[in-house]
Amino acid sequence: MNHKICVIGLGYVGLPLAVEFSKYYPTIGFDIDEIRIANLKNNNDKTGEVDKNQLVSTNLCYTSSIKDISNYNTYIVTVPTPIDGSKRPNLKALQNSSKTIGKVIKKNDIIIFESTVYPGCTREDCIPIIEKESGLKLNQDFYCGYSPERINPGDKKNTLTKITKIVSGSNDFSLELIDNLYSKILTDAETYPVSSIEVAEAAKVIENTQRDLNIAFVNELAVIFEKLNLNTNEVIDAASTKWNFIPYRPGLVGGHCIGVDPYYLTYKSNISGYTPEIISAGRRLNDSMGRYIAQRVLKRMISKSIIVEESKVLILGFTFKENCPDIRNTKVVDVISELKEYKVEVDVYDPWVTDDESIEEYKIKMKDDYYKSKYDAIILAVSHNEFLKIDFDSITHKKTIIFDIKSFLPKLKGLEVSQL
Repeated sequence: MNHKICVIGLGYVGLPLAVEFSKYYPTIGFDIDEIRIANLKNNNDKTGEVDKNQLVSTNLCYTSSIKDISNYNTYIVTVPTPIDGSKRPNLKALQNSSKTIGKVIKKNDIIIFESTVYPGCTREDCIPIIEKESGLKLNQDFYCGYSPERINPGDKKNTLTKITKIVSGSNDFSLELIDNLYSKILTDAETYPVSSIEVAEAAKVIENTQRDLNIAFVNELAVIFEKLNLNTNEVIDAASTKWNFIPYRPGLVGGHCIGVDPYYLTYKSNISGYTPEIISAGRRLNDSMGRYIAQRVLKRMISKSIIVEESKVLILGFTFKENCPDIRNTKVVDVISELKEYKVEVDVYDPWVTDDESIEEYKIKMKDDYYKSKYDAIILAVSHNEFLKIDFDSITHKKTIIFDIKSFLPKLKGLEVSQL
């Protein structure tokens, strides 16, 4: 098959994929965000996941117009799959993408989904929309597959071409096509074919569910050890001397995957007749950590006779992880909300975040001139490398509490640093 590839959704997953495929095939990137398209055409990528010199080439173009993608034959969907306010799957972007594809596909075209979903979603939710819009039938007129994304934002080591790629297809023919397609771009990794689309969907969703549960366990340990007046990280370091102990660390669990994907699995489990207990408990605990951290800081302030309602707190870091600009589903907002409930004045500084994004998404402005103030408490929420250069003496007073969620800061002379 002479692939002409259209990647739908140009975020942290779709853009690197489009760039890699464009090295071998004619490729177009489609996104409904016209500003995003304009920026990419001008070599401007806010994610930082792709070398700027690779954004535009003779084999790669970008569009927000459906008519521009009608002459392609391989469609890869990489749109967001978030949760709604009730923590149920929000499939709107996925459904809209399926409608778009249904309007343009032709006989023998192939569609590959990469967005994280629950087992059965591709076959039960997406394919019927494509069939309805196109009038074509799966495995008779077009083919489908699922190959879950494994992009780790900000990770410059485990990049797309170096990560094993699970591949699946709606039949043997499509599986072989998809396997060969992805094998082309995996320069330092291999594909891993599985027997069905549902297996591939399930494999992806449990990857992050497992990590979520492991972090929930150490978060609960942090709560217990605080009661026992034990240093959680010291305990973990000691336990790590055993060869098979996995040293997960406590912290906030946000982002586009770990804090979201378990809800897709629990949703599918619930409608299938089983109420998951362990996964749900882990999610509840991790979702409560922002409030717990704020409460610990407030208690430390009170113990030092700092008047909470007149206090000023600086939060360092707003992204969901270190050294990347991604603020999707950041749980730092939970810490902020809890502090504001007690009338605390909260400043937030993150050198990786622009006001345009933080204000639009969360109505929170970055405090770039934080260094002009003295704070009653400082919370290190994200371990950006830039924070190691901060002169803490200039922004603290004798009673200032520093709470290092990530156990990232070195010992600061004359300052008390608490850890989660």
